[in-house]
Amino acid sequence: MNKSKCSKTADLAGLSKLELEKLVGVAKVASKKGGEILMSHYGHLNSIKSKGRVGDLVTNADLSAEKIILDYLNEQTPNIGVLAEESGCKDGESSLKWCVDPLDGTTNFAHGYPLFATSIGLTWQSQPILGSISIPFLEETYWGAPGIGVFCNDQPIKVTTCKSLIDSLLVTGFAYDRHTRLDNNYAEFCWLTHRTRGVRRGGAAAVDLAFVAAGRLDGYWERGLAQWDLAAGTALVDLAGGYLGDYRGGEMDIKTGRVIACSHGIKDELLTELAKVKPLNGELFGAPEVKTIGS
Repeated sequence: MNKSKCSKTADLAGLSKLELEKLVGVAKVASKKGGEILMSHYGHLNSIKSKGRVGDLVTNADLSAEKIILDYLNEQTPNIGVLAEESGCKDGESSLKWCVDPLDGTTNFAHGYPLFATSIGLTWQSQPILGSISIPFLEETYWGAPGIGVFCNDQPIKVTTCKSLIDSLLVTGFAYDRHTRLDNNYAEFCWLTHRTRGVRRGGAAAVDLAFVAAGRLDGYWERGLAQWDLAAGTALVDLAGGYLGDYRGGEMDIKTGRVIACSHGIKDELLTELAKVKPLNGELFGAPEVKTIGS
């Protein structure tokens, strides 16, 4: 049986099974701590601010959850660096790094929409190894590590066996810069809506990836993401037997912010259909005109 990408990365990082068990345990506790803080603020926020981009918000819940998480990670793994959405980067003594998103789906959270999560992923040289995603409203924690498995709470999970795009249910999202860029995923969304059973827009990348890992969704693609959006969720998809790559079928690199995550059965069709979508120059009410090849 071929090793997962996460397993190979763990080997390169020199991590033993005992160390992986400890680290995924730390990730689980950290994500649950974050989720508990989020739920304590859910429905009665006292601070919502913009980060300077349209639709890019930060709340007092983000900040409170991140502080609790970083304090815990520093206590448990003081030698491991951290890349956190609100606090930035702190280097450690090796190439291992925690990627922390205290609240993925801030806009959902701010409006009382229940799809949001705390995401904690561990990387080595920016390659995902393991992760934990707490979706507190659903009382679900998705977690996994090489040699240990991948789970929702305590139940093993795996990606779907869907083999045809027309039979699939996909999910995607739209980046914060969609108001100003041609490459905004609108055309791809429309194109694939007509070639699948449906495309959802959940509003939280970590939740989307967790659902792909668990087989609730057959595939996911998106651009404009950060490493803290991707580290945990892509590890879970990989460990659950899924395909991960870039838009051209190459190796996934979380630093690029682009990802395709899906069952192996629809990978080729999904890549082929995405490649057919070509935006054109032009602007209409702040959104570009688009054209699809083959329509």
